[in-house]
Amino acid sequence: MRTRLNVYFPPALAKQIDELAIRRRISRSAIVEAAVASYLSPDGADRMEAAFARRLDRLTRQVLRLERNTGLTTEALSLFVRFWLSVTPPLPDEDQAAAQVKGRKRYEGFIETLGRRFASGKTLMDEIPEDVWPRSTSPESD
Repeated sequence: MRTRLNVYFPPALAKQIDELAIRRRISRSAIVEAAVASYLSPDGADRMEAAFARRLDRLTRQVLRLERNTGLTTEALSLFVRFWLSVTPPLPDEDQAAAQVKGRKRYEGFIETLGRRFASGKTLMDEIPEDVWPRSTSPESD
């Protein structure tokens, strides 16, 4: 036999319980019962610690991906700058103004292209073959 209890939750918490019940296809009562049992159980601290450890592991993997991607970006930029500086001859003073106008137009085109590419969701990482740069810690594995 079960005892009925009436409890009051803030609207935001009640909404989270409703959403979880729908997602897991279980009753709200089952969710609240499991939460209270977990809170009252002596091993609740161990479970909480395990949950924190899982979250920290996931955050560590995400930081490692960010570090890898930042390193790739830095290397790509430095290679481009080194190449550009080595192949671009200096311009005579009389050609500087025209080159600056052309440079501004090219830059505007670059920004437009970058915006379109960013909006499409394409990334440099998508273009690098798996055998060249493994994605063993892809975001989808979390």
